[in-house]
Amino acid sequence: MKGIVLAGGLGTRLYPLTLAVSKQLMPVYNKPMIYYPISCLIQAGISDILIISTPYDIELFKKLLGDGSRIGCSFSYMVQDEPDGLPQAFVLAEDFIGNERVALILGDNLFYGPSLPDLFQTCSSQDRATVFAVHVTDPSAYGVVEFDKDFNVKSIEEKPLKPKSKFALVGLYFFDSDVVGIAKGLKKSARGEYEIIDVCSEYLKRDKLDVKILDRGTAWLDSGTFASLMQASLFVQTLEERQGIMVGCIEENAFRMGFIHQDQLRKIAAPLVKSGYGKYLIELADNADSDGPKTPLKKQNPKPYVV
Repeated sequence: MKGIVLAGGLGTRLYPLTLAVSKQLMPVYNKPMIYYPISCLIQAGISDILIISTPYDIELFKKLLGDGSRIGCSFSYMVQDEPDGLPQAFVLAEDFIGNERVALILGDNLFYGPSLPDLFQTCSSQDRATVFAVHVTDPSAYGVVEFDKDFNVKSIEEKPLKPKSKFALVGLYFFDSDVVGIAKGLKKSARGEYEIIDVCSEYLKRDKLDVKILDRGTAWLDSGTFASLMQASLFVQTLEERQGIMVGCIEENAFRMGFIHQDQLRKIAAPLVKSGYGKYLIELADNADSDGPKTPLKKQNPKPYVV
């Protein structure tokens, strides 16, 4: 399965912060924002990842992430000249996707919850399209899912003035390779963009769409405004300081998924020791078995893990 992180756009809701640097490079506590969506893809078992960004920012992402080999992944990069809606990512990535399934995650989304790695891995192995919904206070700002009494999906609407439910779609989507053809056949909405809701609606028409409601103990944060960026940082800081585990640490995720082993983790950690980030990785390597983890943490289960 392939993974795509959509890290484009101008980030106008964060001006003047994003006048000179991409929103997805902004810090969320102790890590660049893009680490958090990449962590989700790695926990789904995805190591082949495409980062899509603007012509101005793409080189900065390459400098930050490299080719991914240091954490056992393959990172590639593609330019999106103009933001034209989320489905454009599938059209741009047609050759990258090929005949494989693909997961798309937005570069400013952060997920937290002990059940998420299992859920993501299950979705990555299914033949159906899978999207996720969460109960929110103001659904009119999101794509809204309407369910019947048995929680079967009835309809999906983009930012409705009168929402039919309080369940909003989050920025993570699992599709089969048919998504490329579906995206190519879309027409722009009244907002002048290609809408991901229209992709989901097409899968719903084909009876190939699952909408999974995230557990009440799961947190989903969109870090695209001043307030939400600060809230995300405080959320991560509180969890990490109280629990002693990191959230969104791509090196830890790769290690626990068996992409890399102890010696590789220590090598990554060495130049990061002064910040405390490297010390955490070294302790992680020291506490593991001598050969490092060979399977996802859900099978090792030394302690609860979250993305």
